[in-house]
Amino acid sequence: MTVVGVAAVGAKVEVDGQGGVFGFVDQTKHPSWWDEGVAPPRPGDKLHVCVLDSGREPYPRLSALRVDIGIARTLRREE
Repeated sequence: MTVVGVAAVGAKVEVDGQGGVFGFVDQTKHPSWWDEGVAPPRPGDKLHVCVLDSGREPYPRLSALRVDIGIARTLRREE
């Protein structure tokens, strides 16, 4: 994912290679919220994310937190 917009509440991201497919990373689901040593998201940043809520409108809700990505990987292996 590439960050395409930033607001006080989070970041709009676009799926790399899928122009026009977007998602949203809430500020609390970005590592900078939890770690002062991590820079806040900026347009052009690349993020590795997992899907938290694919049905959220107008964009699916995503997380860039390692713990959430780890949980998503575990759940996918269990399917």
